[in-house]
Amino acid sequence: MSFPARHVPGPPHGTGRTPVPAPERHHLAQLLDRHSAEDYRDLTCAAADRVARRIATVERPFTGATAEDLRAKVGKVDLAEPLRDPAAALDELERVYFDDAVYFHHPRYMGHLNCPVVLPALLGETVLSAVNSSLDTWDQSAGATLIEQRLIDWTAQRIGFGETTDGVFTSGGSQSNLQALLMARNEAHERMRANGGVRLAEVLSRMRVLTSEAGHFSVAKSAALLGMGYESVITVACDERRRMHPDALAAELRRCRAEGTVPIAVVATAGTTDFGSIDPLPAIADTCSRHRVWMHVDAAYGCGLLVSRHRHLLSGVERADSVTVDFHKSFFQPVSSSAIVVRDGAVLRHATYHADYLNSRTDGSTPRLSPNQVDKSLQTTRRFDALKLWLTLRVMGSDGVGALFDDVLDLAAQGWVLLDEDPRFTVVTRPTLSTLVFRCALPGTDPGLADAANRYAREALIASGCAVVARTTADGRPHLKLTLLNPRATRNDIAEILDHIAAHADDYAARHSAPGGRDGAAKRTR
Repeated sequence: MSFPARHVPGPPHGTGRTPVPAPERHHLAQLLDRHSAEDYRDLTCAAADRVARRIATVERPFTGATAEDLRAKVGKVDLAEPLRDPAAALDELERVYFDDAVYFHHPRYMGHLNCPVVLPALLGETVLSAVNSSLDTWDQSAGATLIEQRLIDWTAQRIGFGETTDGVFTSGGSQSNLQALLMARNEAHERMRANGGVRLAEVLSRMRVLTSEAGHFSVAKSAALLGMGYESVITVACDERRRMHPDALAAELRRCRAEGTVPIAVVATAGTTDFGSIDPLPAIADTCSRHRVWMHVDAAYGCGLLVSRHRHLLSGVERADSVTVDFHKSFFQPVSSSAIVVRDGAVLRHATYHADYLNSRTDGSTPRLSPNQVDKSLQTTRRFDALKLWLTLRVMGSDGVGALFDDVLDLAAQGWVLLDEDPRFTVVTRPTLSTLVFRCALPGTDPGLADAANRYAREALIASGCAVVARTTADGRPHLKLTLLNPRATRNDIAEILDHIAAHADDYAARHSAPGGRDGAAKRTR
């Protein structure tokens, strides 16, 4: 497909100016406007056709290609020489991207927290990319602003917040956690300043954030970005289910007070990345209330419970001061679609900055030029990502989304039974959500060799392309992880992946064992 040359009207008769020939105006034909609307339709259909054919025919989630395999292929593309033809560009893209992409829609992708996406959300992605609203000020977004605000209200209602709630869409859970800790830090400083007039710089080194040892790394990174340092984050011990222990939290808070440090926030997790654990939110809320500490709930993963039949697992989340939700994890939305929601909307002022050209205090107060979402956000230019969730809810309803998440929770329960009953594996904990952390047992094998065999098993599995699983560390030892977010995956998919993993681990252990050092490593069967 190539763009046709468009007729370019000449100047009015008698001006003496010479019209620019149409071929030299080819660059204007690339703009989406009334002149190119039909071309846009054709191009979108052509791209969608390629993606649809690939999705329909891909037989495995990955080819196993390495960076070295692909670097030369990408590197030989001459960006100084455009192809001019969209069809040729798509042909090239097939080679440098489609052929070796990681396909999350495949049921044997069980790696990270990447979900297959629902069709209504892709409809929204098409619309928002073309219209290209920017959700910073009203005069760049209009109705899109109100749709985003309505979805924040809807999410807050699902959480259980009251009338004063507010929030804003973000790029992801890391940004949401950063903004939550910014608000917690500044709220704590305002209280301190009211009592003693101290400047923020004078107390940063004394501020502390508490989270579980299974919490997300973005908590520590956020603390560092906010000037408190990585060392300001105190990790709280967990129980056998990898949930924050309330008694340990209370003890750490008392220790902070005794040492003269200032706890500014407790970050509870509703769905840890590795274990899917949900901290005991009601007990943590009680502790935070007694100590007058901000409670943030990182529900980036567990937010799908808001529309699930297992909603009770989030009991206590309504008592938080702020909540992170990632719709692009358990609501089956394309990246990115996330939000930070706060119980008291007034705290969003800590993200507000007024610029004369954008959201001056005067313009922001006039009905025709407000509301401005940039007043609540760490970002300025921001995509209309809320549209994807809006169309998903309008087409599927919340129960439809919840049913998808319930399916993967049910599958995880089946997977746990498989692992727990299989002597080839040890599994760390029964899942609350949809992750399973385990390792090949390899009894009679040297511990170091067993660790190496588990690492090798994952690498060999991914290299084969037949499945993708993740890795992590538990109790100081390398483990493997199944992250189940595809409702079309089955118990049989899990069973076959486990067979492959066991075979790879056995093979490695047999090849690297000292003679006589391991009896029948490669002969064990299920």
